[in-house]
Amino acid sequence: MIAKFSVAAVALLHVAFMFMECVLWNKPAGRRIFAMSETQAQQTAALAANQGLYNGFLAAGLGWGLLHETCGREIIVFFLGCIVVAGIFGAITASRSILWLQGLPGAIALTLLLLDSGWL
Repeated sequence: MIAKFSVAAVALLHVAFMFMECVLWNKPAGRRIFAMSETQAQQTAALAANQGLYNGFLAAGLGWGLLHETCGREIIVFFLGCIVVAGIFGAITASRSILWLQGLPGAIALTLLLLDSGWL
């Protein structure tokens, strides 16, 4: 139960990322969250929307895994693995905070799921 809750929390976190990147990016709140000027936000809005879409796909994949009865754990492991790798890559290439905000919650949920399933 704790493992599924943590997976759902990571999915909701990625829905929030999607919302911030697709909807709030050019708004004052989004510029404050991402510490950008209005010009920077305008110049990068298309990239942010694309990134937000990917975060939405990650959330959808986790939701799909939670609802799938026969191979849901495998689906979730795949998407959490993608999230952990994205967190590491983002920390290396963009900002260390990505590791803590995206990678760490994904790694915790993945660990809990693997422990719960007896895979660890």
